[in-house]
Amino acid sequence: MATQTLAERSETLRPTGLSPLLTTAQLMARYGVSNWTVNQWVQKGCPLEPTAFRGRRFDPDRVRDWMANLAEAAAVPAQRSA
Repeated sequence: MATQTLAERSETLRPTGLSPLLTTAQLMARYGVSNWTVNQWVQKGCPLEPTAFRGRRFDPDRVRDWMANLAEAAAVPAQRSA
């Protein structure tokens, strides 16, 4: 069986309501950030998915929602001071 790309796995899983989990390296590549940045995100509450093996995994949808909430929370105080 040939290895599928993340986009291909996402399409395969879409009808089931599931999405492939990302490794730290895949999350770094998706957002163009360093390992240090991902570690900072985790310390700030970036959602991790439980796994039965070593290593962190991230649900891309939950990470996107978390980032949107973080951006929204940061925008609210800026609007109040304006």
